Amino acid sequence: MGESTDAMADPEEHEVYFEFVKVGNAVKVTAIDSVTAIEVSVMGPANAAQFDLKQLALRKLEARLKREG
Repeated sequence: MGESTDAMADPEEHEVYFEFVKVGNAVKVTAIDSVTAIEVSVMGPANAAQFDLKQLALRKLEARLKREG
C-alpha cells in the first residue's frame, strides 16, 4: 500500500487530505482539514478496503470539527 495522499471535498467546500502509511500489518490513515489544519488519525488492518478506512477517518474528522465548532 505504501504512502499516498488523497483529497476529498466535503459539503462545506473544505478539502480533506488523506495520508496512508503502512505500519507493519496495519495502516495509519490521517485526515487533515484544509481550512483549519485539524488532523485526526485512525488505524486499521492493512488488508482493509481503502474506501472504508477513508470513511472512518472522515467521520472522525467531522466529529472533531463539530466538537471544536
